[in-house]
Amino acid sequence: MPTRVILDTDIGTDVDDCLALAFILGSPELQLEGITCVYGDVGLRARMARRLLELRGRGDIPVLQGAREPLLGLRPVYWEGHEGQGLVGPEEEDEGPGGDAEDAVDYLVRTVVENPEQIHLIAIGPLTNVALAFKRDPRVVRDLAHLTIMGGVARGPGSLHLPYVEHNIRCDPEAAHIVLTAGAPVTLVPLDVTTRVRITPEHVARIKAAGTPFHAAVADQVGRYPRFGRLGYTYLHDPLAAAVVVQPDIVGLETVHVDVELGGRLAAGATLLRQPTDDAPANARVALDVDVARAEEFVVGRVAS
Repeated sequence: MPTRVILDTDIGTDVDDCLALAFILGSPELQLEGITCVYGDVGLRARMARRLLELRGRGDIPVLQGAREPLLGLRPVYWEGHEGQGLVGPEEEDEGPGGDAEDAVDYLVRTVVENPEQIHLIAIGPLTNVALAFKRDPRVVRDLAHLTIMGGVARGPGSLHLPYVEHNIRCDPEAAHIVLTAGAPVTLVPLDVTTRVRITPEHVARIKAAGTPFHAAVADQVGRYPRFGRLGYTYLHDPLAAAVVVQPDIVGLETVHVDVELGGRLAAGATLLRQPTDDAPANARVALDVDVARAEEFVVGRVAS
């Protein structure tokens, strides 16, 4: 039986969310139950997700709007400015909220509790929706089959070039702290591995060559992403996290204790890893190595399918 998944996403800012959605839709091992949008203009994000689903012929999948602001409202919302271009036109601005009427957090709580140990949540944006669901009904922590997060950064000896803090955790560190201390089974896929896996113009051409309006839209979104335009590639952050759900051995996983730094002038939101102890038990499996060639081929192959 396919794994039943919910995708919690800030689709639209980095193109990797779009690619993660395409990966999930192209993977028969996964059954997408719903999409919950988080952070910033969740209405626009929902319209983007809805448009991609319709192009794929999956308009039956619910899309829900969630939290717009971080839990404590301490940090401004990051908005790059290109979100929606090429996918959501000006004529769609007045088409309503862009998602189903139910609140995303209510949807998460209801779906997980009504389906104990059946729902795998893939969280590829700030963790605000997930934290709110955990706080709203603690049964979600108990009943969730698994939580896979794209987020964090370990910065080991071979990755000192990476930033102190990863974007998804930095946007709402308090939410990340709640999620990682709640007791749910967690797999964390951090920058240490995601920045080793890329999508290139050759990959984009392969996706476009699939010849459907859906694949053309996905390829166009990659081409429009500012980082891809500047560098000629971008990273497969979020689709790698989704790929780990299907093939966990595509990465090297270590069982560790993860703390989230909530203060500090330079590193608020840093994810600090250490060996588990009695006082700091294991709370996550963290990907610290990746089979790069295999991961790139797996992701692009599924997106192009």
